[in-house]
Amino acid sequence: MQLSRQSLKDISSVTGVVMPGNKIFSLPEKVLQFGTGVLLRGLPDYFIDKANRQDIFNGRVVVIKSTAKGGVDEFDKQDNLYTLCIKGMENNKESEEFIINSSISRVLSAKEAWSTILECAHNPELKIIISNTTEVGITLTEDNIHLSPPNSFPGKLLSFLYERYRVFNGDKESGIIIIPAELIVDNGTKLRSIVLELAKINDLEEKFIKWLTTKNHFCNSLVDRIVPGKLPGDDQVDAEKKLGYTDELMIMAEPYRLWAIETASEEVRQTLSFSRADEGVIIAPDIEKFRELKLRLLNGTHTFSCGLAFLAGFKTVKEAMNDKYMAGFIHHLAINEIAIAMSNEKIPYEEAYEFANKVLDRFRNPFLDHQWLNITLQYSAKMKMRNVSLLLQHYRKFTQVPEGMALGFAAYLLFMKCHRNEKGNFVGDIAGSAYLVQDERAGYFAEKWKDNDVNQVVDDVLSDKDLWQEDLSLLNEFSDSVKMNLKSLIQNGTMNTLRGLIEKQGIVKADHSKTS
Repeated sequence: MQLSRQSLKDISSVTGVVMPGNKIFSLPEKVLQFGTGVLLRGLPDYFIDKANRQDIFNGRVVVIKSTAKGGVDEFDKQDNLYTLCIKGMENNKESEEFIINSSISRVLSAKEAWSTILECAHNPELKIIISNTTEVGITLTEDNIHLSPPNSFPGKLLSFLYERYRVFNGDKESGIIIIPAELIVDNGTKLRSIVLELAKINDLEEKFIKWLTTKNHFCNSLVDRIVPGKLPGDDQVDAEKKLGYTDELMIMAEPYRLWAIETASEEVRQTLSFSRADEGVIIAPDIEKFRELKLRLLNGTHTFSCGLAFLAGFKTVKEAMNDKYMAGFIHHLAINEIAIAMSNEKIPYEEAYEFANKVLDRFRNPFLDHQWLNITLQYSAKMKMRNVSLLLQHYRKFTQVPEGMALGFAAYLLFMKCHRNEKGNFVGDIAGSAYLVQDERAGYFAEKWKDNDVNQVVDDVLSDKDLWQEDLSLLNEFSDSVKMNLKSLIQNGTMNTLRGLIEKQGIVKADHSKTS
């Protein structure tokens, strides 16, 4: 039995599946969504579906498929229903939930149904546009918005907004709230500037541009949820056996969810009423603190840990979190160093501490296979963007060395000990096995490690202002600590060095018989 509206009556007896009510299928279309990707279906569409079931938002989503890959048939076959499987850790406990999402009313192909998409602009109840067209989607190209369809996402968006303006004669009530979910800073601000530039390129009238700038809201937003997409083959089979139906659109997501939307407008807040259905939707005049929490505690912890974990022999994050020493290091780093270093008037320690604990739950998720080697991609750029600021913030508050950060930095230097192989790739070596170093600074580090002089490597790298925009060798005793840790990693091994730090911090009691 395949999931569809017709089969819902037979599925309703299945225990534990969150079902849509019949009323949902008659709700008006209030949202236009550019993209069918799993992040949109696992986050914004999740919130809208939840709000509809709580009788709050009462609106559905028209989805535009812009890419040539795949069609809309798989959505049509299931009446646009799909199962969201939420699996992971919450409050240090394993959780699982299956939800039949009914937020999507139609999926339309931009290439084949552009005139139908433009007709959606005639709907007075449609007030929201969301997108996730990848970071490349929010770029300016000299697009002709009168094509059917225009080539670029900004071109399609402007074409839709121009149709909206034309149909409603620029009425003040016809404005739209545009919320891009692309993973770039100030995505709404950037999209707005591109759309305005494109309007000038297309020689659109001043009255339209005035309507565009005064009656429409482009909101910056931040999305944060791991949505791997389709379940692995065996897990899909097991889930369908448990649920009693097949679902070609089933996707998995972690429990943690955040959609932070930046606006000071009360009118926008009221229109985005789905925010009242789940604490994961944050509407605020400034969302910078949520970006900072994610950047430092989620991404920063990853970056300080990835080289150490990989050199210790752990392939995935969940493997590392199952080892008491590696898990102890990550816990200490996030709670006792990063959360304290970054806390300030805008982000009190209590808030950073709470977020850090959610991050640790996410790291422990037994259903995700997040590879440490993948996290090392462009390691140097990540270290600079995410962690140098944390080091400086720490030293503004304290004089002593942050020992977790020092060990993490030493492991970064050892991971970056590499050479160019016969294929032209930079590779490192761990216990006789080669690994790929994918970093634009790999050649720089290959040169630094040529003489194998630990002290010189540390001195040169820490003092390199071109690399960090700061002289990190000036930080009190940091250089000495990095040298000591790096020598220990080389001479004593990663796990012995890690064990020494953790037992010194008192995070776990000495128990040498149970180490990895």
